[in-house]
Amino acid sequence: MEEKKRRLNHHHQTPRFVWHWGLVLFSVFTISATAQAFDYADALTKSLLYFESQRSGRLPYNQRVTWRDHSGLTDGLEQGVDLVGGYYDAGDHVKFGLPMAFTVTILSWGIIEFRDQIADAGELEHALEAIKWGTDYFIKAHTSPNVLWAEVGDGDTDHYCWQRPEDMTTSRQAYKIDKNNPGSDLAGETAAAMAAASIVFKKTNPHYSHLLLHHARELFEFGDKYRGKYDGSIGVVKSYYESVSGYMDELLWAALWLYKATDNEEYLKYVISKAHCFGGIGWAITEFSWDVKYAGIQIMASKLLEKEKHKQHAHILKQYRSKAEYYLCSCLNKNNASKNIERTPGGLLYIRQWNNMQYVSTAAFLLTVYSDFLRDSNKHLECPSGTVDHEMILNFAKSQVDYILGSNPMNLSYLVGYGSKYPTRVHHRGASIVSYRENKGFIGCTQGYDHWYSRQEPNPNVLVGALVGGPDCQDNFMDERDNYMQTEACTYNTAPLVGVFAKLLQLEDSHELELAASY
Repeated sequence: MEEKKRRLNHHHQTPRFVWHWGLVLFSVFTISATAQAFDYADALTKSLLYFESQRSGRLPYNQRVTWRDHSGLTDGLEQGVDLVGGYYDAGDHVKFGLPMAFTVTILSWGIIEFRDQIADAGELEHALEAIKWGTDYFIKAHTSPNVLWAEVGDGDTDHYCWQRPEDMTTSRQAYKIDKNNPGSDLAGETAAAMAAASIVFKKTNPHYSHLLLHHARELFEFGDKYRGKYDGSIGVVKSYYESVSGYMDELLWAALWLYKATDNEEYLKYVISKAHCFGGIGWAITEFSWDVKYAGIQIMASKLLEKEKHKQHAHILKQYRSKAEYYLCSCLNKNNASKNIERTPGGLLYIRQWNNMQYVSTAAFLLTVYSDFLRDSNKHLECPSGTVDHEMILNFAKSQVDYILGSNPMNLSYLVGYGSKYPTRVHHRGASIVSYRENKGFIGCTQGYDHWYSRQEPNPNVLVGALVGGPDCQDNFMDERDNYMQTEACTYNTAPLVGVFAKLLQLEDSHELELAASY
């Protein structure tokens, strides 16, 4: 089918770990009265609605996206396990464990960093629901200490059909990792997600938080004890979410989140002792994604340096910080010329042609987190091409978000449903076919291709809050359903934006207060 093997992130076209060549003029979009104004509150609300569109399972009474209905209600039945729930990752109906876990980790991190701002915007409950929908599924999927169900459905049979999730006739076979079929990357990322979520729920739902932490500890131990890549154990995932970076980054990532959640020194010792052999202080990376966690690890480890109790590990933590700064300086065009991330003529960070927006949203998130860290610690970022302060970093993150929302050569919002002009033919089965609630008549496997896929009309259902793959390297974008490299959206595209939207909204509100006070 047209989208088969679409999640290779074109590994066969470009190596995953490449330095991005080309000198681009550095520009900072300042927050000023003359800049294009965006409604970050509306963007935040819509970004959280998107996760309701991606829900699998029995939908709750308070479901706000009303064109969706129950689906995948027999998931796991063939294997004698309840795997109902969780998220569809993108425009199809496979439940892929690795990107789902990364989505939950990043949503949780966003709340940990920007909880007050999200609460002030009135969206905290929705954000918590988005996380819990994922973690409830992970609890089900982790059926014993050394067993984790990794996937439901498979990409090849799923992509043969174009139908609504409510009508699914495709295989719902489930796949697991265990001690004989290891998957340290998947176990590590799921442990990270549950540890991060345990922090989020610690005060409001302490019992649930404790349960998540129990699972996180077991999963980390499982992943560390029985090492191996999950795509080596589960062949069907290899064409879609191959773990190119391996599992060492996920084990470091999980240990860091467990340390943050528990304050247990054993986890910190793991991050320190494995820093070199697991690549934590070796890889200088210019992307942060569902596959490659190093930049996130390095930024989290950098922040530990400020605490007195971590001074004994300063030698290693400074090396983590050095690699974090490499990533940040690459984003800001402040590394040596050959080691900066490329940009489009319109100023968008550009890493690769397939779903480039995932790298833009994660970059905006890490830049925003680090900007706050520099502000709080009264420090600057020293790059090879100059010193950058926290305001410059935040302004650049804002420029990327504003590009997403419409400040771009196409004058198009790449966040679906936001603004007056956005993609209307998103590559998404459920959105492109008449709502099940409107027409319950069964639509078969290939009927969707025959009657809906090739239609020139806009999708009948708006996938509100979805961040599509975005434009090419020249800022061009074709809003066509079969242009899946640009028009498909994924949960991990939108997840990093939740916290960033909340931060920019707070900034906007404080700026308005300052203006009001000056009159």
